[in-house]
Amino acid sequence: MINDIPTHRPFDAFQAFVLDCKLFWTRQMFPEVRRAYLAKVAETGAQPKTADDVRALIGADTTTEFFGWFERHQQRMKYSGRHGLAVHYAQHRDLIREELNEPLPERLLRLNPDFVQPEYYTSIDIHQHPGGVWSDETAGYVYERGAKSTAPLLNKAESLHHRLTAQVLERAGRPVRAVADLGCGFGGSTRPFYMDHPEMDVVGVELSEPCLRLAARRAMEEQATNVQFVQGDAADTGLESGRFDAVTSTMVLHEMPPSHIRQMLKESHRLLAPGGISVHLDFLVRDDPFKLFVHYGHSARNNEPFMVPLNKMDMEAAHREAGFDSVEIVPFEEMSGALAPGMTAWRFPWTLIIARKAA
Repeated sequence: MINDIPTHRPFDAFQAFVLDCKLFWTRQMFPEVRRAYLAKVAETGAQPKTADDVRALIGADTTTEFFGWFERHQQRMKYSGRHGLAVHYAQHRDLIREELNEPLPERLLRLNPDFVQPEYYTSIDIHQHPGGVWSDETAGYVYERGAKSTAPLLNKAESLHHRLTAQVLERAGRPVRAVADLGCGFGGSTRPFYMDHPEMDVVGVELSEPCLRLAARRAMEEQATNVQFVQGDAADTGLESGRFDAVTSTMVLHEMPPSHIRQMLKESHRLLAPGGISVHLDFLVRDDPFKLFVHYGHSARNNEPFMVPLNKMDMEAAHREAGFDSVEIVPFEEMSGALAPGMTAWRFPWTLIIARKAA
């Protein structure tokens, strides 16, 4: 099994060190920058309303500058350092290729040899992942391992996905027989649907062939028979209209330009059966200029340029334009206590964007 890819102590130690750096940045550096900001507000009497206002206050502050530098370079180390993820998995390319080329059960994976990747997707090394998550046969494994330290406060890698699945099923208000998971990556967001609900018909849609191949391998290892992974664009899936009771995505909208987001919302509406629910989990900051400043900085430092335009979009209007009558935008608690007033560590501004197709 691919889980048996050899590791060695220097690699494990290096990745553990990078994770500790991320935790230090999250738990200690972020509160320090926040304190510097609040002190400057008290000193000047300023009332910041935008990220630019905050930048004018503390952008040249040494602690703030180091905070940004630290985030940028710990992410670079994670992927491209001497024992970075991309470097490590490239050394096991032959083993990965052998595993990925083994036969899969019929229907589990549907690739499109003529598929053309969107230009916005191929032009960015998103997350600082060398070449992006689509361009190398090892990329799915790099992405899967990298995801374990993306949100370092989470206790379990899958807890967030199980929480999202529970929210989708609770808010659906009716039995969910079929789910489309758009931008499913290596299948982490799809797995709770097909594993915990074997009666469901589950389809994961993804641009990246390497990620899809890994997702299919993982499902085969689980002996799942109710899931299919399809290569396609979330904005134009080619799946049947009205087939699904729920359409979901996880951390996908912020990796698309607004024009593509609008098309994806229209596609979500088309895929849903009457009364079906659309639930997209992503990142939005609405009411805190300091967190907005950090979020916009993260967008630049992590090679995710579409975070800013997503945050500026009128998501309610975009959903209405797509055909949805009502939209609910609510904070998402990715772990117990994440939304508590005492939470001082940095966390992504997880947000649920929920809409229902008219019955």
